[in-house]
Amino acid sequence: MKHASALAAITNPTVNSYKRINAPGTISGATWAPNTITWTGNNRTHMVRVPGPGRFELRLPDGAVNPYLLQAIILAAGLGGMRSKADPGPHHDIDMYREGHTVTDAPKLPMNLLDALRAYESDEDLQAALGSEVSAAYLKLKHAEWNSYMAQFTAWEHDTTLDI
Repeated sequence: MKHASALAAITNPTVNSYKRINAPGTISGATWAPNTITWTGNNRTHMVRVPGPGRFELRLPDGAVNPYLLQAIILAAGLGGMRSKADPGPHHDIDMYREGHTVTDAPKLPMNLLDALRAYESDEDLQAALGSEVSAAYLKLKHAEWNSYMAQFTAWEHDTTLDI
């Protein structure tokens, strides 16, 4: 929980990953992706679900995640939290899609890849756990991807910002 924003840089490695996390509600009423750093029991609307003793589900990663980095970063974050005796925050039993607006003390997940990369850059514990060389190479690659994305002039920008 303490490392969630930085964790997102690894667990949600693409520009589109953040469209999933921060998606508006769907016809079913949910995106089935978390957007806040919260935990619960057996409730799939939170970032971490603890359905029973000795079990947890981290609902943050998406399908684009590197499975090797995923395992490493989850272990690093968990061990770091245990070492520092980090408080996971309050337990919530509400449906975050319907009642999430009532939770005012829960931090939000990063809005985009750049925000997640910046969180990872400031998380020395996670960088040390993955290694400085791996972290530096990953950050360099992902910043290049972000810069390439930002250099694009989209059809939406053309349609909504140009006076033609």
